[in-house]
Amino acid sequence: MNDELLKKLPFSLITEQSLLGSIIIAPEALDDVVQIITADDFYISEHSEIFSTIKELFVNSKDIDFVTLVDALVTKGIYTEAAATDYITQLVHKGNNALNVKDYAKIIKDKSLLRRLIGVCDEVSEKAYSEEGEAARLVDYAESLVFDIAQGRDSKNFKHISDVINDVYKHLHTMATEGEAAQGTKTGFSGVDQVLAGMGNSDLILVGARPGMGKTSFALNIATNVAVQSKKTVCIFSLEMSAEQLVSRIISSEAMIDSYSLRTGNLDSKQWSEIAKTTTKLAGCNILIDDTTGMTVTGMKGKLRRVKDLGLVVVDYLGLMQSDRKIDNRVNEVAEISRNLKIMAKELNVPVVCCAQLSRGPESRTDKRPMLSDLRDSGAIEQDADIVIFLYKDDYYEKQEGSEEGCIAEVIIAKNRHGSTSTVKMGWIGRYTKFRTIANEMGDAP
Repeated sequence: MNDELLKKLPFSLITEQSLLGSIIIAPEALDDVVQIITADDFYISEHSEIFSTIKELFVNSKDIDFVTLVDALVTKGIYTEAAATDYITQLVHKGNNALNVKDYAKIIKDKSLLRRLIGVCDEVSEKAYSEEGEAARLVDYAESLVFDIAQGRDSKNFKHISDVINDVYKHLHTMATEGEAAQGTKTGFSGVDQVLAGMGNSDLILVGARPGMGKTSFALNIATNVAVQSKKTVCIFSLEMSAEQLVSRIISSEAMIDSYSLRTGNLDSKQWSEIAKTTTKLAGCNILIDDTTGMTVTGMKGKLRRVKDLGLVVVDYLGLMQSDRKIDNRVNEVAEISRNLKIMAKELNVPVVCCAQLSRGPESRTDKRPMLSDLRDSGAIEQDADIVIFLYKDDYYEKQEGSEEGCIAEVIIAKNRHGSTSTVKMGWIGRYTKFRTIANEMGDAP
């Protein structure tokens, strides 16, 4: 063992030994310990191997005691029988108080976090001294590394499948017992949720449409539904409209008041009453709006990391975003933005809904319903997105009479990484900028 490292890196030999010894004496204590630490949190590599072996015995429903542990360690080639017998005996003598295993585990976790923090600081310091790349990008990189530590994630280590299986099993059990409540974040539109089974954490959801099809309204309707139903914080980045314009749209949709009346202020007493009720409801929601123009993904992440209980992010829209570095080719720039949005969704572990304009491709076709090839500027958008949703209305091209009172809109789920694709028919009321669920929502895919 390197004496120089022992002097510098935080760890506690006696705590690691006491924890392992306590588990050998009282295997039931493992249930509490695995909620706090993993094998990677041990500093001594042999201790990490012993802890992993104990977990394997537990997963395979085998008894955990002196004899079975020694046999397992010898079988795996970690120790000879004499060495295993000798060291496990030492551990058992150290584990004289199984009631303190939680405290031991917390100490080990704290030391592990300190070591990871030291490693991150060394890495960032080395990059800073090299003076390579832009300082702003290095700051964001450093912040993301520290954020991962704070969230209990370590991107440098593998996850053993047994750990992941335990997580998946718990999630399946939760879904089985709680039903739909345990599925992904609901859009609030039953037909769409039926296809998607909710928006998954870390999903990048792209909402594409030609200008005027209602993509901003659709995203805002989802954002409001999530904020009202989940009580979590919803963050909206509006690169096109001001915060006031955005909130006016939300009020129009929720209060069912003509958007033109809101713009002109020509409101009767009944409408004022509806506005009062709606604004009271909305004020109780955690909806945060940022209308900074030319926003970058780096800027978004910096703000979102400080948001508590984040449930959903909405970006309106992709075409107005800027890259963190100068790229002359717009296709490559959009590809980088798209990739970074997906990374952001994964890092923050929340759904990210991003609006995007489509090319003029549909205009030249007889069937003007959008296709994946219509995504503007870059094919990387299609690759990075977990879900791609297109909006289509016959009314947009045919200018049917009475469309302001309501028409049928098609929500085309063209890509769904987690399941099937389909088309959901919904109501669209243009004067209220509102999508609504209608009977017989599921239609045939175009």
